[in-house]
Amino acid sequence: MSSKGGFSDLGFAKIDTDRLRRKGFSEVIYCPGKTKEHLDKITAELIRNKQDVLLTRLDKKTFAYLKKNHPRLKYRSSAKIGFCVFSQKKKKGLAVVISGGTADIPVADEALATLEIMGNKCIKLYDVGVAGVHRLMHNIKIFNKAKVIVVVAGMEGALASLVSGLTSSPVVAVPTSCGYGANFSGLSALLTMLNSCSPGVAVVNIDNGFGAGYFASLINK
Repeated sequence: MSSKGGFSDLGFAKIDTDRLRRKGFSEVIYCPGKTKEHLDKITAELIRNKQDVLLTRLDKKTFAYLKKNHPRLKYRSSAKIGFCVFSQKKKKGLAVVISGGTADIPVADEALATLEIMGNKCIKLYDVGVAGVHRLMHNIKIFNKAKVIVVVAGMEGALASLVSGLTSSPVVAVPTSCGYGANFSGLSALLTMLNSCSPGVAVVNIDNGFGAGYFASLINK
């Protein structure tokens, strides 16, 4: 291993140890496609450099393997996120995470966990989709207090436009792959969100709760 120019060269990976200074949070590791041995060495290098650790899409079996060598590592099973935070993050403004349906919760939890690990105050409002809009309206005072709102929805994905039209807060929309055949694994929700008639909506990739949480945290700074 060699370390120079703001990154650590592990041979199979180059860990960006300068990202914490540039972005305010360490390099985040996407786990699928990596061996557990590689993840172990990456985690060890981040910890050695006193970098916060955030491992996304981490399955329980791999977490158990990593935990043996890194006892400080914690796990949010609903979000499939492993993490280890070295410094207490200053709480920022309020971020609200909204899910359209119960089936959208795994993606919403990924966004919520990311926001919380990055030091944001959060409230979650789950299963408040447009099929029963009174459930959402019952909580309107809460998301009107938010500095940023993450809206996670599948099916036709109309929830993001509705929320944006009711509040002055910026909305980060997350289409999910939840839905029947013509949902096209999230494509219909993605296109609806991209075509929102309400200004102030930014859209991330399908099922990308992490990306939404990260972007919302940047806004919340």
